[in-house]
Formats: sequence, structure tokens, C-alpha cells
Amino acid sequence: MTELETKKITTLYVKGQKIFHLGQVPIGVYCLANGIIKLSKLGENGKEQIVRFAKSGELLGMRALLAGRKYSTTSTAIEDSLVCFISKRTFFRLCLKYPYISQKIMRSLSHLLEEAEDKMTSLAQRPVRERLAENLIFLKEVFSSNPTDCERENDCDVICMTREDIASIVGTATETVIRILKDFKEEKLIEIKGRKIILKDAEGLRKIIKSYPGL
Repeated sequence: MTELETKKITTLYVKGQKIFHLGQVPIGVYCLANGIIKLSKLGENGKEQIVRFAKSGELLGMRALLAGRKYSTTSTAIEDSLVCFISKRTFFRLCLKYPYISQKIMRSLSHLLEEAEDKMTSLAQRPVRERLAENLIFLKEVFSSNPTDCERENDCDVICMTREDIASIVGTATETVIRILKDFKEEKLIEIKGRKIILKDAEGLRKIIKSYPGL
């Protein structure tokens, strides 16, 4: 840790700022100290598709660096985020010097692969209503761990995201997300205040997810 402290470069990225771009050549690895980062790419129709979110403590750009490839996604701060950069030379030298780091990286890559497989299964088999409930629970955990712009309201968790971004995560049209969110509001599972989605009944959302036992 002492060695890392002397080598890392720490930068504050404001909301909406890019950390790295699709197609760039990695020159190191990034570690999210605080905040929330989205990783996305453009589909064939030019529409943004969010691949995943990174939370505090996670590494960014590691897969491209290890594979010797260009970045396959663009990373963007969706809240003001503090990011540490470790150069390629320092990163590989530390991995060789401390084998435990390499073991942790392999576990992290395995976890990312498992998440990707789970998402593919969800998109292929689960109805949109269930996928939206599932992602609201996931986003609640993301935002509650970094309550910067969205604080808790009356002991309820708050999600601050555009409907377009939520639709991108769920894998459906924005209009469909708006309609189902309205249904959830009528069922008293959530409240909506502008861009904010306030989760009133997380357990009720979990019941929706569990209501499809065959999936």
C-alpha cells in the first residue's frame, strides 16, 4: 500500500466526465476510490448500451490492459467520482512482486464473467417487468453505497438516473420503462419525484422477481 501511495495519481472526475473512451489503448489501470462510474458502448443504431456499473473499490480497464487490447467500452462518471490511476509498468511490477494481487485480480475477473452470464440469462428469459424490478434493487445498492446527489428520503433509498439509462440497463424501450414505473408507483412500490425514483417497498420488488420460479 505504501508503494501504491507513492505511484498512484488521483483525479476527481465530475458528473458526466469521461475517464477513458472506447477504442483507446490502455496505459494503466484505474481504481474507483469513491463515486459511481458507468461503462457503456454504442449499439449498431448508435444508441448507448450500459454494460455495467463500477462502485467504490473496483478496478476499471483491467480486462483490456491484461488482454493487450483497446478499451471495448467508454467509462463515464454518473456522480462526482474520485479515481486513482496506476501506470501499466507499476501495475505489472506489483503483480509480479506480490502474487496475492494476481489471485485477487483472477477472482475479480471471474466475478465479472459470472455477472455477464447472469445478465445474458436475465435478458433472454425474464419478462421486462421482472428485469426492471431486479435492476431497481441492484441500482438501490449502487446508489446507497454512494449517496452523493441522491440522499435517503424518509428512510427510503433513492435512485437518480434518466429513464433512458434505466431502459439501457434493462434492455427495453424507454417508453416501456416509464409505463412499468407508473405501474410500480400505483402498486405503492416506489415514488417518483422528477428524475428521482424512491424505493418504498424493496421487498415487494423482490417478490416480483421471485414470482417467476421457472426462470
